[in-house]
Amino acid sequence: MPAVQVCPAAPTTIELDNVPLEQDPANAAGSLLDVLRQVPDPRDARGRRYDLTSVLLLALAATAAGARSFTAIGEWAADASTAVSARLGFTRRAPSESAIRRLLQRLDTDQLDQLIGAWMWLRVSVIGGAKVISFDGKALRGARDAAGHLTYLLSGICQATGVVVAQVAVADKTSEVPMLRKLLSALNIAGCVITADAAHTCRETAHSIVEAGAHYILCVKGNQPNLRKQLKQLPWDDVPVLDKSTGKPAHGRRETRTVKATGIASGIGFPGAAQVLRIHRTRTVMSKHRKMRRQTRETVFVVTSLTVGDAAHHVIADYLRRHWSIENRVHHVRDVTFDEDRHQARTGAAGHVMAILRNTTMSLLRLAGHRHVAPALRYYGRDYNRPVELLLAC
Repeated sequence: MPAVQVCPAAPTTIELDNVPLEQDPANAAGSLLDVLRQVPDPRDARGRRYDLTSVLLLALAATAAGARSFTAIGEWAADASTAVSARLGFTRRAPSESAIRRLLQRLDTDQLDQLIGAWMWLRVSVIGGAKVISFDGKALRGARDAAGHLTYLLSGICQATGVVVAQVAVADKTSEVPMLRKLLSALNIAGCVITADAAHTCRETAHSIVEAGAHYILCVKGNQPNLRKQLKQLPWDDVPVLDKSTGKPAHGRRETRTVKATGIASGIGFPGAAQVLRIHRTRTVMSKHRKMRRQTRETVFVVTSLTVGDAAHHVIADYLRRHWSIENRVHHVRDVTFDEDRHQARTGAAGHVMAILRNTTMSLLRLAGHRHVAPALRYYGRDYNRPVELLLAC
């Protein structure tokens, strides 16, 4: 059994509001327009009627105005005035829906993701002194290829800003694990803290993160039975409870969390592991009359390369809790606000391109100071010049 050291108690607050960007977005790696100009055009040079950069700007402007599909983008373009089209770079009337769709579905989506992600990466902010990036996958349930396979995307989000900084297509849920390592290898994650769900808790991923000079926070569940058994056998009875909190009742549920943490002095055979947390959750489902209906208990073990000196237990627990912001701030918004799961774009890379447009729009709105996407879309949808000004100012 590895030797352990009890983590000292620490203050339980983290400053999160009004966190400044690492640098002024207007001065970092050029403008968004400069980035879009780097996107390779899949068309032959002869016969190009519309500039690709202008078409991408148009698609983003329409999405920022609330467009949920290629049809809606085409309608926004058709209704835009000549002056608005000119600001987007069109010397004649804007392209039709079919022209926009045919062009965008031919794009190299991986390269488009990389270009926009690299620009967004420079807008990552810090929480508790660290850049924290959360990764999770999402299936585009309405978009299938010719063989009927779902389009599956793995995305990374900055916990502080809600900006999507990376995305890559994966074949299916099982291939998400090696693709995360490939995605991380293309990013400069030195000094960052990486969080991911339990599927990514494996030695190869932990090793690649530590080798890149970053830290990880990973849950240990049934996919790592030996490691979980080893963590369960630590002398937790000798470790004091460092934090206990009860959340406000929501949706008929109340959750109480207790946290214990210990540093690992002699290692547990997991690459870079320096600290282990045990989080015990008791969830009470309440009836309408506030009477207890049932209780469920769950114990989660968390392994991290952050030492006790790097981050106290409450900081790590907060990073872990905020990991699920990717569900609320990205997946939920794309599903509900943009109605993504019902969008049946099936030709070429159409579904992936629409996901990129939605991610970019959400990120730009948050960088512009909008806390909620839905009202922001309504705001930009009331005036054709507003989304154009948003894009040209980036």
